[in-house]
Parts: sequence; structure tokens; C-alpha cells
Amino acid sequence: MNFSDLGKMQEMMSQAKAMQDEMEQKLASTIVEASSGGGVVTVRMNGRKQLLKLKIDPAVMGSNASDLELLEDLITAAFNEAGRRADEAMNSGVSGMLGGLNLPPGLL
Repeated sequence: MNFSDLGKMQEMMSQAKAMQDEMEQKLASTIVEASSGGGVVTVRMNGRKQLLKLKIDPAVMGSNASDLELLEDLITAAFNEAGRRADEAMNSGVSGMLGGLNLPPGLL
């Protein structure tokens, strides 16, 4: 490896670090929301998959155990959907940023 190649490698590493820093900022500011049960349970999370808010429609609160189990299932479904959307938002952002590096096809 000659010095020219080393310089190019350092430049690429610097670009990768800058892109990582930018992605971290985007993850913190990206907010996704998902619901389940026709809007009975709604969750909001950031791109780091941190749950920011959980909202449950008061009408769903019943007094029997089957209502509680249903509520738990709805919360789980909404949380998982929000996580999926956060992943989609992150992957979309990464693809856009990596497109500027002129990487060979198949690496994106």
C-alpha cells in the first residue's frame, strides 16, 4: 500500500465518522408513532428505539382479566410496529447517505 492509498483510506474513514455522527443526530431527532387495535394503543419512540410516550384509550380499560391480556397484546404490537418504523427510517437515511460514496453496486 502506498501513501496515496493510505491518504484515501484516511479520507474515507473521516467521511465514515462524519456520517456516523450525522446518523446519531438524526436518530435522536427522528420520531415515529404507531398504533394497534384501531388506535386504542399508541406508542411514540425516537430513532434510537427509546419509547417516548404510551397512550391508551381509557375506553379499553375493563375490569376482567381478558381485557388486561388484550391490552398487553395491543401494547406489544404497537411497540413492535414503532420499532419497525424506526428501523425503516434509519435504513432509508443510511442508504441516502451512503449513496454519495460511490460504492460498488450491491454494497448498499
